[in-house]
Amino acid sequence: MTSSRRHFLRTATMLAGAVPLAAAGCSTTNPEQERQGGGTLARAKQEGKIRVGFANEAPYGYTDKTGKLTGEAPELARAIFKELGIANVEGVQVDFGGLIGGLNAKRFDVIAAGMFITPERCGAVAFSDPEYVAKSAFMVPKGNPKKILKFEDVARTKANLGVLTGAVEAGYAEKLGVPKDKIKTFADQPSAYEGLKAGRIDAIALTRISLADLLSKHRGEPFEVTEAFTPVIDGKEQLGAGAFAFRKADADLLKAFNDKLAEFKSGNKLLPILQPFGFTQAEMPGPDDTAAKFCKG
Repeated sequence: MTSSRRHFLRTATMLAGAVPLAAAGCSTTNPEQERQGGGTLARAKQEGKIRVGFANEAPYGYTDKTGKLTGEAPELARAIFKELGIANVEGVQVDFGGLIGGLNAKRFDVIAAGMFITPERCGAVAFSDPEYVAKSAFMVPKGNPKKILKFEDVARTKANLGVLTGAVEAGYAEKLGVPKDKIKTFADQPSAYEGLKAGRIDAIALTRISLADLLSKHRGEPFEVTEAFTPVIDGKEQLGAGAFAFRKADADLLKAFNDKLAEFKSGNKLLPILQPFGFTQAEMPGPDDTAAKFCKG
């Protein structure tokens, strides 16, 4: 799985149908009641369970070696829904491009996949406020010999930069002065890592979260991830925000979730849940990081 899946360039398949790998079934709520709000939340409380869609992409939402659903989003979902009186969170695995279609087809009740909030997606679903904001970083050889900390440093040092197909980092680099012939495209994270290891590139540009997860799979090898930063292009910060997605009809479920999420943020309960998956204080949302902000673009 590549991090380009959660960036802004992948919107064409957002409304594609989902193919769940676990039985999901349809909502048993009254359609009119659900249109008014209250149907899914009431049903989930009554049944003591709720279904979440995920894309099997670490560290956001995936099944571990034992088959357990885990990741930053499922674990946060468990904590929040438990406080809402819903003890069990059941996972439905779907290709990332089918998550929104699956949600609106009622194959599951919530998307728990660390999905970026974008204006296009906001037209189809209702997002919670972000559980994280994604800043950029580089994977470089240990010691960072070229002193690459931002895209302008890549341009200054004439370094070869690895990016993933379809991800936004290529655009960031080009707009901040990196020549096209210095930007090398790779199909996925493992191939980019092999390019760095072989010396074909001097750095990989991705979100810090994705790079930290990649580095964790190669412990002991001579590479490091630089400090997270936010590229600024034409005076605008280039920042993504991951959140849960709900059907637009489920206003009461969204409000209940957002209220608990706000409590977790103010009570410093959010980071401890996300930290085991490579998240740090640098990825914690600020008070102005709301769904409305990122839906505007």
